[in-house]
Amino acid sequence: MSETEELAAKLARRQELNENEDAPRHHSTVFNPYTEFKEFTRKQIKEFEQMFKKYDVSNDHFIDFMELKLMMEALGAPQTHLGLKQMIKEVDEDNDGKISFREFLLIFRKAAAGELAEGSGLSQLAQLSEVAIEEVGVSGAKDFFEAKVQQLNSSSKFEEEIKAEQEERKKQAEEAKLRKQAFKEKQAAFGVQ
Repeated sequence: MSETEELAAKLARRQELNENEDAPRHHSTVFNPYTEFKEFTRKQIKEFEQMFKKYDVSNDHFIDFMELKLMMEALGAPQTHLGLKQMIKEVDEDNDGKISFREFLLIFRKAAAGELAEGSGLSQLAQLSEVAIEEVGVSGAKDFFEAKVQQLNSSSKFEEEIKAEQEERKKQAEEAKLRKQAFKEKQAAFGVQ
């Protein structure tokens, strides 16, 4: 290959890259919600993940336009076509036209930081999934916020949650063992082996 042909090939490649600048860019890094979204507890992240999976009807790990439309309708806050497009655009960091789980979590981060426009589709989505103070009551609001502050200040909150999950698993395993033992005793009483 001559020097001129090599230069022409490089220029053609550069031109191709420049024309595709608006194309979706995929992140090759591994996403860990527990380290990137430290402001949320493990329980909250799991709840967000359940909600995300519930509306990811195609099970492709993204919420596309139609799935977002269905989600907002199910939550009682239907949006216009343009409103849905704006919702996606507001958190779609990789410009692929759909919402990944990471981008879904960004909605709640932005809501907590007050970065969402009041009354926008994303703020409605965040509000519908958050605990309403009216449910707690005015007298319980002070205790609610004090508990929330204490929870956020706890440096070992993840460790406590992991221990609680482990204890729950141990309890379930013990219950299963007792049920199995009781079944064997009944089985022996009937002479079945």
